[in-house]
Amino acid sequence: MTSPVWHPYAHLKTQSPAPKVVGGDGPRFTLDTGESLLDATCSWWCMIHGYRHPRLVEAIQRQADALCHVMLGGLTHEPADRLARELVRVTPTGLNHVFFSDSGSVGMEVAMKMAVQYHHLRGKPAKHRMLTLMKAYHGDTAGCMAVCDPEEGMHSLFAGFLPQHHFAPAPTAGFEAGKDEVQADLDALRAVLEAHHEEIGALLMEPLLQAAGGLNMTSPHYLRGARKLCDEFDVLLVFDEVATGFGRTGKMFAADHADVTPDIMVLSKGLTGGYLGHAATLATDRVHDAFIGDSELHAFMHGPTFMGNPLACRVALESLAVFEEDDYLGRIQALNTVLREELMDDAALRAHPDVSDVRVLGATAVIEVHDAEALKGVADFARSRGVWLRPFGRWLYTMPAYITSGDELRRITGAMKRWFFERKTAS
Repeated sequence: MTSPVWHPYAHLKTQSPAPKVVGGDGPRFTLDTGESLLDATCSWWCMIHGYRHPRLVEAIQRQADALCHVMLGGLTHEPADRLARELVRVTPTGLNHVFFSDSGSVGMEVAMKMAVQYHHLRGKPAKHRMLTLMKAYHGDTAGCMAVCDPEEGMHSLFAGFLPQHHFAPAPTAGFEAGKDEVQADLDALRAVLEAHHEEIGALLMEPLLQAAGGLNMTSPHYLRGARKLCDEFDVLLVFDEVATGFGRTGKMFAADHADVTPDIMVLSKGLTGGYLGHAATLATDRVHDAFIGDSELHAFMHGPTFMGNPLACRVALESLAVFEEDDYLGRIQALNTVLREELMDDAALRAHPDVSDVRVLGATAVIEVHDAEALKGVADFARSRGVWLRPFGRWLYTMPAYITSGDELRRITGAMKRWFFERKTAS
């Protein structure tokens, strides 16, 4: 019997039957066929502790026995209060206020509304447009689609439905680029701000790693320059750390590489270790205090039903504790070393005629090809070798769970590399 589940990003006429997952343990999940697959993507980049981590499972079970959910409107509870304090502690200095929601896309919607209302309350209602970068991806809700790359992104079908915002060129200088090398990128950003700053309320940015837009990796110097430009033009700086937060770039947050504090930061995915959907939008005193006033307009009009869900808050607290107690930043550095040795330093891979570029940052690696056709069939090829890979477009990537061992990661990178050298003989 055909399943009634409507799968995401799937062509209904040509999609293959989805493998059925029946369990998971560590960096692997198990299919009903008995196959055990190394998850090279940790379930869209969120299962940072892997599957069935005993401490996270127990945290959910204990919280469920006490309180599964209660509205945060007019009420509060200890897991939400404590998680907010912990997030203020670990995020860049100055992000002192936490607004919870239930997904990364909604967290970004909160950030955009917060920025627009902030400027309205300051007597600048014309600053109601966003500025974002080409190659950006911020989510699939309507507001987020409007600030994703309008040309190479996946939402061009909805162009006539979406509000119009401003875009700056994607940075071209890589992560290792120096201050002088990013100047051209910052000049391009300045040009857009100079022309439109009177209606731009916020600059939205995936710091250092533009994930779903093609895993574009940029320099910390770009973040520093963007911070200065935002201050100059009275524009809020919003960091979308949904994918980059909690260690993915090698530090706790991508902002930490540049020692920059954005005005607003959005977190999700790794926030709960991937075990439950949840998000947090953090703001500085500057943003928060603009909402203190006597008129009805000073209330921030947003309130997702499941914001601050006790189960999600409790498992997020446990996830953060495990991250810090088990030295995950050290683990990520070890993964980075393997990724560089196995992919970046492989001259034959880099010279392959199908390969355009190989990039590594933190616990992220990508092999970019010239033509997406070169990756057709790679998922089945990897599955036959015990690895779950899910490429998109021209990008074959891995974002493994942080508990992945060196040998397990080499099995993942081995499958990625062998695709380019063995697929013709395997077919």
